[in-house]
Amino acid sequence: MSLHTPVKDVIQVILMGLDSAGKSTILARLLTGQVMETSPTIGFNVGTLDLDKKTSLTLWDVGGQKHMRPKWRLYLDDCEALVFVVDSSDQSRMAEAKAALKKILGEEKLQGVPLMVLANKKDLPNCMNIREVSNQLELPSYTDRHWEIQACSAVKGLGLQQAFISVSKMIKKPII
Repeated sequence: MSLHTPVKDVIQVILMGLDSAGKSTILARLLTGQVMETSPTIGFNVGTLDLDKKTSLTLWDVGGQKHMRPKWRLYLDDCEALVFVVDSSDQSRMAEAKAALKKILGEEKLQGVPLMVLANKKDLPNCMNIREVSNQLELPSYTDRHWEIQACSAVKGLGLQQAFISVSKMIKKPII
C-alpha cells in the first residue's frame, strides 16, 4: 500500500483596482485575520490562501496608483481569476474604476477569465449597494465571462471568505 499526499490545486488570482480601494487590507485580512496598517503598494504583495484541503489561491495584490496601471498587464501570466476591488463609498472615482476595469479586461491574457468585483467598505456610511456599483461599472455588459459582485468590508472581515470561495467555483465552471 502506498501513501500519497493529494496534490493541491494552486490557483493564481490577481487583485486589482484603484489606489485606496482596499486590496492590501483585503489580502492582509485574508492571510492573517487581522486588520493591518497598510501603505500604498509599489509593485505587488503576494500570499497564499488555503480555501480547503484541495484548493489554495495564490493572491497577487497589484498596486493601483495611476502610474502603476500601465504595468498591470505584466502580472497576467497564469491568471485564472481577476478580483477587481472598488471603494463602494467613493462614487466620485467610479468612472475611473470603470475605465481601468474595461482596459484590463481587454487584455488578451484575460480573455474568458472569471471576474469577481468586491464592493469594499460596505461598513462606511453612504456606500453604494452592489446594484449601484454593478451599474456604474457596467458589469452586465461583460457577457464573455463569468462575473459576480460581492459587497465586503476588509476592515470588518465581512464577505471576504464567501467571495473567494465563489472565485474558486467560477474558475471551475466552463465558459458558456
